[in-house]
Amino acid sequence: MAQKGDHLLQRPLYVFDLPEELLATITLKNQPARAVQESPARISTPVIESPEKSDVEDGGPTKATSCNLCNLTFPSVAEQRNHVRSDLHGYNLKQKLKGLKPVSEADFERLIGELDESISGSESSESDEDEDEEEGNKGKESTLSALLKKQAKMLNPEFDEFASKKKQRGSGKPPLLWFTSPSLPENLSLGVYRALFSNAEQEEESHVVETLRSKQLSPTKPPNVKLDGGVPLPGTELGPHYFMCMIGGGHFAAMVVALAPKMGKKHTGVDERSATVIAHKTFHRYTTRRKQGGSQSANDSAKGAAHSAGSSLRRYNETALVNEVRDLLKDWKTMIDTADLVFIRATGSTNRRTLFGPYEGQVLRNNDPRNRGFPFSTRRATQKELMRAFVELTRVKQSTLDEAALAALNEPEAPPTPATPPSPRAPKPPKPSKEEETATLHTSQIIPLIKRSKVPGLLNYLKTNNIPSTFTFNPANHHTPTPLHLAASLNSAPVVLALLTKGGADPTIMDDEARTPFSIAGDRATRDAFRVARSELGESAFDWEQAGVPPPLTKAEAEKRTANEKSEKAAEDKAEAERRKAETERLRKDSEAEEATRREKRIGKGKTLGAVVEKTGAEKREEDARGLTPEARQRLERERRARAAEERFKRLQG
Repeated sequence: MAQKGDHLLQRPLYVFDLPEELLATITLKNQPARAVQESPARISTPVIESPEKSDVEDGGPTKATSCNLCNLTFPSVAEQRNHVRSDLHGYNLKQKLKGLKPVSEADFERLIGELDESISGSESSESDEDEDEEEGNKGKESTLSALLKKQAKMLNPEFDEFASKKKQRGSGKPPLLWFTSPSLPENLSLGVYRALFSNAEQEEESHVVETLRSKQLSPTKPPNVKLDGGVPLPGTELGPHYFMCMIGGGHFAAMVVALAPKMGKKHTGVDERSATVIAHKTFHRYTTRRKQGGSQSANDSAKGAAHSAGSSLRRYNETALVNEVRDLLKDWKTMIDTADLVFIRATGSTNRRTLFGPYEGQVLRNNDPRNRGFPFSTRRATQKELMRAFVELTRVKQSTLDEAALAALNEPEAPPTPATPPSPRAPKPPKPSKEEETATLHTSQIIPLIKRSKVPGLLNYLKTNNIPSTFTFNPANHHTPTPLHLAASLNSAPVVLALLTKGGADPTIMDDEARTPFSIAGDRATRDAFRVARSELGESAFDWEQAGVPPPLTKAEAEKRTANEKSEKAAEDKAEAERRKAETERLRKDSEAEEATRREKRIGKGKTLGAVVEKTGAEKREEDARGLTPEARQRLERERRARAAEERFKRLQG
């Protein structure tokens, strides 16, 4: 059963192109911010004048000192100084500041007697400590502070000085403005970033609904912006647009984007809207010291100029990056000056000086009321991150916080009682709706089918359950929010082709990082599946350019290219085998030639290559002993030595 307002939430809501039915009934919700009570002004304790002057004027002796505020006289200066530090004097001083009459010592004792707290109490609130420091009583909550708090609570039971001070320190407007409409479910609220409104529009919060209606833009075809060196030609009508840039860590990215949505058609005939980027540019320079962090200029300022090659390169790159960024801002000056708002993220004083100077001919100004920061966390300065930030800024947020929770936020906080502190209760998670339960069930069935590449089962499940082409997983997966994203990330080409051609999946849906399914495909076959689907479905089915899909490719062409790649790979493998065989043969011949060269070197001088080489005695003995056992070799060696001895003996006798 469809809930109220489902037809308004079929696609993400764009701030500048809201449905007419929603605009006619939308109203601003009460913001949860509470009024902050002003803390009393702190006034230093005035110096008490000595009554000696009046005594002299009256003709009396100057023996003692007194306090004109409390109408008391003291015999010595030491006692008069002790009185100035007392609770009675401090209380009368507070009474005088409030325009009330001082009290006597007896009345003050009566007021103290009515207190339940101990005179030497150890607890002290932050505001009391601040007052005590200014009045000379540091680190101690006296009876005076307890009495003043009691009287303040009697006058205003909801007064909580510490809570008021805490709220004042953290005061600030929430980043989102929340709206409601009778056309939507009761527990559903729509949020729009406050930064999208000008300063004057934010001050007149009661007219913010009329302002939102006046910001609506009709979907139009993208303007034919012909860029000449990155700048639109004169006379080009850009319409309302934003300038956005990020700089940090040597990375810079800038973009001029039109607010009027670009109109296109889905294959189902439903209008599709997307953003028109008029101009964009990114720079990157090596300026950050690797593994140590920080820019080279910051390191030079802290430790002195380094003299290494890397430091010189980083200094040069810092100067080059500054010049490139300022030249780009100068070229884009016309677009920046006519931009409705300027969103800038610049980390560090060096990066802010790069953008805001001061320098001659600067374009961006610190005091420009259009300047905005990004009201959410951002990552490295890239073109994709700028597009993600634009989508985050201009997409209407949805919240299912019920009225009871909002009422609880608006209720004033009761002061905690030390005796029975309230136990914190964890908020109950909202009960999932019937549609959310159904989406969770479909998610648990579809994901395993895609991971196992069960194409027939997947298509049958989608057709049987009438799952729309814009189905997203629940719970949400930020990287693969749709079945097509998941199939592309798994490089499952058959599943991708089946989802596009038979399952009606939309290839233009982006994840939280502004990536389409085609951009996360990891191999050639998966990317070819998108191109084959473009060929089979036709150009009117989807905005293929927005999806990032290259020109169409027929299935026969894809198969032919795959076959050609296989044959080329086989030919390359065969050529490689033949090359290895030839190399092995060459090495064998080289080895034989080297062996022949070594044999030639052993031939004696004056002998031809064909002559028989006379063997030496050692070579003959080695040849005779070849193949004999060690014992036989020993016997042969003994016989040789005996014959040699006999020959020597005969020569001696002759």
